[in-house]
Amino acid sequence: MTLNWFKFASPATFYPLAGRLTRPFWILTGVLLVIGLYWGFFQTADQLGGSNPQKEYYRIIFIHVPAAWMSMWLYIVLVFWAAIGLVFNTRLSFMMANAVAPTGAVFTFLALWTGAFWGRPSWGTYWDWDPRLTSELVLFFLYIGYIALHSAIDDTRRADRASALLAIVGLVMVPVIYWSINCPDPTQCAALHQRSGLGKIDSNILFSMLTMTLAFWMYSFATSFMRLRSIILTREAEASWVQELLNREQVR
Repeated sequence: MTLNWFKFASPATFYPLAGRLTRPFWILTGVLLVIGLYWGFFQTADQLGGSNPQKEYYRIIFIHVPAAWMSMWLYIVLVFWAAIGLVFNTRLSFMMANAVAPTGAVFTFLALWTGAFWGRPSWGTYWDWDPRLTSELVLFFLYIGYIALHSAIDDTRRADRASALLAIVGLVMVPVIYWSINCPDPTQCAALHQRSGLGKIDSNILFSMLTMTLAFWMYSFATSFMRLRSIILTREAEASWVQELLNREQVR
């Protein structure tokens, strides 16, 4: 038995599939969040050592780091679907990109917000205009710009294409953020933010961060699919299958 994946490129076919997947993703989100937060608060050390020792407030990394990772990954996902829509002119691809954008913006804001609260007790300031923080802020503006541009154009097809081009151009910020955090020569890009790296992290801290990251992934799937279903109903309102669906709902 072979599965024809191309049939899910149709909004009419993907709509019920997204509905069936949303509930399991919400359940996984809740379970993983509980595990990740419990492990982060009760199974890790009271103080983070190293060259800049930090006390209990270091636990904000269990939200900050996964949120920062997700802000970049979701932008890549957004650009992927936008590019697929431009190349193959598929409506569902543009809808997917449009559904992912708000969740990506939320994670980017969360990364900036938690970073500010972490920075104050660690380094004495909420904000510093170094490349690592500024590039993440630019990424947030790219998300907002994508959403605003799409909303500002009345013609849906034109809005899809214009916002997709903006997203693709903005993709350059993802490697900039990665390079700014993993600068080959730290003396040339000194900043408050530490360099990233998983090799020297305590196993309990790493487990909590990865669990929280997976929870955020599940959350992203759940919210994006919910938003996608709403977008599909709005854009396909005149389609016969939508009318039949609405009629069945009214009968119930």
